[in-house]
Amino acid sequence: MKTIIWRSAILLTVFITLGSLTIVQNNDTTEFKDDFLSRINSVRQAGCKCGTQYMPPVAPLAWSDELERAAKNHASDMAARRYFNHTSKDGSTSYDRITRAGYTMKGYRSIAVGENIAFGQQSIAEVQNGWFKSPGHCKNLMNADFKEVGVAHDRTYWVQNFGGREEFTRQQKLMIKKGARLVERKGY
Repeated sequence: MKTIIWRSAILLTVFITLGSLTIVQNNDTTEFKDDFLSRINSVRQAGCKCGTQYMPPVAPLAWSDELERAAKNHASDMAARRYFNHTSKDGSTSYDRITRAGYTMKGYRSIAVGENIAFGQQSIAEVQNGWFKSPGHCKNLMNADFKEVGVAHDRTYWVQNFGGREEFTRQQKLMIKKGARLVERKGY
């Protein structure tokens, strides 16, 4: 019997930066997604320091519509209900919101999720620079377990969701096909 482990990389710290007042782009555009991905992936490719810790280069992130949907829902909820927290007013966590948006571990061996939030930034450059200057947020951005990202904003509430799913090995797939039973274990 195999065990599925859920790993959470939720950051409970928040970081607010002040800076240039540029008009925020609309999340629905390809330009928005491309701008975020190119900024994130250029740093991931080069490696960087997160606070005092050097983070080596890691593989680039791909855009995930499910992670973007979860980010948009949380950003809109925070903006409408005027709060700023990783835990929604209904008690849901980033893991809850991400899986509710369709980013699940069904068919995968493990899942890792994380979330960065910010408030007050006026542009992609401003929010991204703030996240990279904050050691905890930077570590999420440089986490090799994360393979996908989705970002959204509502007014000046920003949410960046990360996800990574590990496929079953060939041997595990054969065991499953033969009827092996898997047990999900959530770990924190």
